[in-house]
Amino acid sequence: MKARIALGAALLALAGAAHAGRSCEVRPPQAQNVQRAMTLAEHVARRLDDSGAQVVVVARIGQDLGRYGQRYSHMGLAYREGTAWRVVHKLNQCGSAQSAIYRQGLGEFFLDDMFEYQAGIVVLAPPVQDKLLPALKDNQRVAQLHTRAYSMVAYPWSQTYQQSNQWALETLAMTQDPAAQTRERAQAWLQLQGYEPATLHLNAFTRLGARMTAANVAFDDHPNAKRFSDRIETVTVDSVFTWLTRSGLGHAPITVR
Repeated sequence: MKARIALGAALLALAGAAHAGRSCEVRPPQAQNVQRAMTLAEHVARRLDDSGAQVVVVARIGQDLGRYGQRYSHMGLAYREGTAWRVVHKLNQCGSAQSAIYRQGLGEFFLDDMFEYQAGIVVLAPPVQDKLLPALKDNQRVAQLHTRAYSMVAYPWSQTYQQSNQWALETLAMTQDPAAQTRERAQAWLQLQGYEPATLHLNAFTRLGARMTAANVAFDDHPNAKRFSDRIETVTVDSVFTWLTRSGLGHAPITVR
């Protein structure tokens, strides 16, 4: 009961960010969905407490990406602050081509238009946590590599746009290598560490439709050779989880419902 009250208080405190990452259509929240989100947040908080970690990567399923072979749609960097957990993540603003960085409680993180109420967690290796934790508490540091120009399918090795998962990955890289203080250098470090983005197969008709109907989708940062062969590379949660485990920078993903 105490956990539910704490999560609820965090939710109310962040009500002003309610439309971040979602459509700006005004829709009252359904009581059942609020309950499911708060229950998931409570279960995640309990699992994080039991892990003994200070910093983890946490993910949610905001939309169905099964046709692209992906499970999770969005991730953030969560850290312990006293007895509570906070999530720092990047959100697209009302489906526009702009974005911002937010610091939220677990309750708000999962109070989204969720496709499925399930969370994914990767506990980072202790040395990674130690370097990442101070940066997550520093507003200037978490925004250092942020690019406002947003595309859902931003190319991982370009700096033209930046999507949410890409910001989290590049910020992690920035804290692990003192030389990675720009997006270009952070991306270079990720390549050296063997990170491999996901490849989504999108034909020309799909790309054209997405570009014409969504302000937050762009393909002009992708190399022509890949784009015109229907291969769109981008940072996905699943690709990050796979890399963290393979590289030893994190443990195997944990599923929480």
